[in-house]
Amino acid sequence: MRPTHIALAVLVTAVWGVNFVVIEVGLGHFPPLLFSALRFLAAALPAVFFVGRPKVAWKWVIGVGLVLGVAKFGLLFVGMDQGVPAGLSSLVLQIQAVFTALFAAVALGERPGRVRLLGMAVALAGIAVAAVDEGTSGPLLAFTLVIAAAACWGVSNVLTRKASPPDALNFMVWVSAVPVLPLLGLSLLFEGPDADLAALRALDGTGIAVILYVAWVTTVFGFGAWGFLLRRYPASSVAPFSLLVPVFGMSSAALLLSESASPLRWCAAALLVGGVALTSLSRTGGPTTPLATETVPAEPVPAETVPAEPVLGAPVFGEPIPAVSASTGWAPAEPTPAPSTAAANTPAANTPAGPLTPESSPTRA
Repeated sequence: MRPTHIALAVLVTAVWGVNFVVIEVGLGHFPPLLFSALRFLAAALPAVFFVGRPKVAWKWVIGVGLVLGVAKFGLLFVGMDQGVPAGLSSLVLQIQAVFTALFAAVALGERPGRVRLLGMAVALAGIAVAAVDEGTSGPLLAFTLVIAAAACWGVSNVLTRKASPPDALNFMVWVSAVPVLPLLGLSLLFEGPDADLAALRALDGTGIAVILYVAWVTTVFGFGAWGFLLRRYPASSVAPFSLLVPVFGMSSAALLLSESASPLRWCAAALLVGGVALTSLSRTGGPTTPLATETVPAEPVPAETVPAEPVLGAPVFGEPIPAVSASTGWAPAEPTPAPSTAAANTPAANTPAGPLTPESSPTRA
């Protein structure tokens, strides 16, 4: 990767890491479900009028919008509002790579290799250590909500892989439009209209800045830049930078919010980041059964190029995900050259054709 693009990848992960601190600040101004609805509203409008129609089927836009926007971010914001620190949230959410691998194995038939299974086990051990630490120093139920948010993120990753959006920004903007009304309805139901109206009446410069950051800087710029990098480089080159997100999240929370991390939490961080790295970057087996969307030519001939290996675990809200599986490329067989006039007059050319032998069969590409 070019140095400027490496710097861009690091900048995006820094933006995503600091985003957890900004969310915590925003939760001091808005109820969590209302805050999430305002975030998606600002990300969708007025962008939906400029990005064109969705380039994937509506079922994928609606499905990802509900699972990612309503379930994942709703659970995350509520969990953080109930006491899970920003730095710990940025760390725990990375377990989504393990959930993605598990759901992909069930839904897409992708067989995890031994290294990936080892990575899952290490990452789950990190979550167990973090749960022990949180159980002695924080609300365990809220911690469970953040883990549930990571599981919903894994489901949305698989849905996004199935959708295979060709335009990351277009997909992200339309996905952002879906959860606005459901989140507003849930906010009125569980948080109450009085709390929502009070938060809107008290809206100040800080509240506006928080909404603009999580909507435009994190969502529009962050995922737009990430999609740009994935269009220029293999996913295996870009995805490892996502492991910097909890690093920036925990360090910015310590610097800006004075959050402290116990030795047990640092141990959990090392296990979780290491496990996610193994889970995300290891090779995966192909699908156990052929996918319905794949077509098999009558006489498949393997191409000489190796298909790109899918990478699980990169941040997926709106970014272009590698194809559902690495489909085998095929090259047509080279056509047999037509015999020349001179060759047609040779005795061999006038000999009746016998059965094809391996030496006489067409050459494979």
